Amino acid sequence: MIPIKKIHTMTKYLLLLLPLLSMGQENFDQLLFEQYEGFRESAIENRRFKHQDIQPLLEDLKNEDGFTITNLGNSIQGRSISMVSTGSGDVDVLLWSQMHGDESTATMAMFDIFNYLKENKEILQGLRVHFIPMLNPDGAELFQRRNAIGIDINRDALRLQSPESRILKAARDSLQADFGFNLHDQSRYYNAEKTSKPATLSFLAPAFNFEKDMSDKRGYSMKIIAMMNEVVQKHAKGQVGRYSDAFEPRAFGDNMQKWGTSTILIESGGHPDDREKQFIRKLNYLSILTALKGISDQSFKAKSTKAYWDIPRNDRKLFDLKIENLTYPYLGASYTVDLGIIYNEFENNSHSDFYLVGKIVDIGDLSTHYGYETLSAEGFKFKTGETYPTILSDFEEFKELDIPQLLQNGYTSVSINELPTEIKFVTAPINIVDIKKIQIPRNNEMPRPPVSFAKNPTFLLTKNDRVVYAVVNGFVYRVDGPVNGVKNGLVE
Repeated sequence: MIPIKKIHTMTKYLLLLLPLLSMGQENFDQLLFEQYEGFRESAIENRRFKHQDIQPLLEDLKNEDGFTITNLGNSIQGRSISMVSTGSGDVDVLLWSQMHGDESTATMAMFDIFNYLKENKEILQGLRVHFIPMLNPDGAELFQRRNAIGIDINRDALRLQSPESRILKAARDSLQADFGFNLHDQSRYYNAEKTSKPATLSFLAPAFNFEKDMSDKRGYSMKIIAMMNEVVQKHAKGQVGRYSDAFEPRAFGDNMQKWGTSTILIESGGHPDDREKQFIRKLNYLSILTALKGISDQSFKAKSTKAYWDIPRNDRKLFDLKIENLTYPYLGASYTVDLGIIYNEFENNSHSDFYLVGKIVDIGDLSTHYGYETLSAEGFKFKTGETYPTILSDFEEFKELDIPQLLQNGYTSVSINELPTEIKFVTAPINIVDIKKIQIPRNNEMPRPPVSFAKNPTFLLTKNDRVVYAVVNGFVYRVDGPVNGVKNGLVE
């Protein structure tokens, strides 16, 4: 007897699939996008999940018809590395994710794809598809790029010193994979060249030698990318980049191409208001399923390699915040500059959450650069923020402060006498400083500029003697506007 819950789940998927079964190629990607939430794996909600979090999902797949779970071996610290296989064709496709432990966007998308394929295997006609969802579980545990002994797995394709590297090479060789998808994350500060658009996804058909020669296999990679780019453009127009094809002889993608597997690199970058990469996860789901269907029905072969080369190159000219035409005084003169600010993630001890620390990474003429957010400081007067003179007794007293009024009065930080050591940030636009750490310049010491390279940016912008904007820990607040609750007030 089928459990009631299982019947309800089957009914939900059947209702989602009815239009998919009757559609043509032209509607396939649109319905994938529209019906995504029905297949999204709700057990994974953010980037910092760990090996133990995906094991129940893999166990559930063992009970699904048409899925095989293979234990390929263990990481350096003994965590299992699994491969999920489905389909029954003669063409083998291998997808691997999270060879860098902190690059987890495609891993999330893989579990969404599994949910889709549970009820829609017909798109895999002629294919046998193999997924390695977390190649570097030790790195994922600490949310770090490298494995437990500090090796970058993607620079270990020749020496194969790490068990994770040997596992991937053995999987490719045993399958003699026809197609490979090398799934990564890149910095959110990449943009599509000569535009302000983030490179939300970047694609690459890797070169297999220094001369960047062409072959049929590499041409197939380009055509598949052209197909994926078409569908991504419908939902993230102008937000696709072409990753550098400089040959790296130690890298897996380049060597997969060299070994005869048509290889596609997908790099998940940034998107506005999507630091946890949930929309980018959806684009991975969309593009990978589109590619699998295109390989299955061979429709990718009709695409042009020129369409691949027409994708703008990756560039790196994005900031989280760009402040334009900021004029500030220093040593009796005035200087007008642009500021480029990024928000670095600082993790908690369990590597499960983070807060943000703003940092100035460029000063000067940044007219060739862009920001996720841009503020023009032209016409505003720069004002250095001060520390509130009353030292608060405890954190409860801090909660009672009228923050907008403090900012209006020129204060961008407060001191607390008894502050719990575990508090590293606050969700109010004001910094907390340790009164004992305030540095008083010596008489013969040259004063620092009010904004400095590599420093945390905190200052005020006034007009008609009223504070209009507060820049606190690199975040911009309109003082008469709402407090946004971001984890950004810095505890120093």
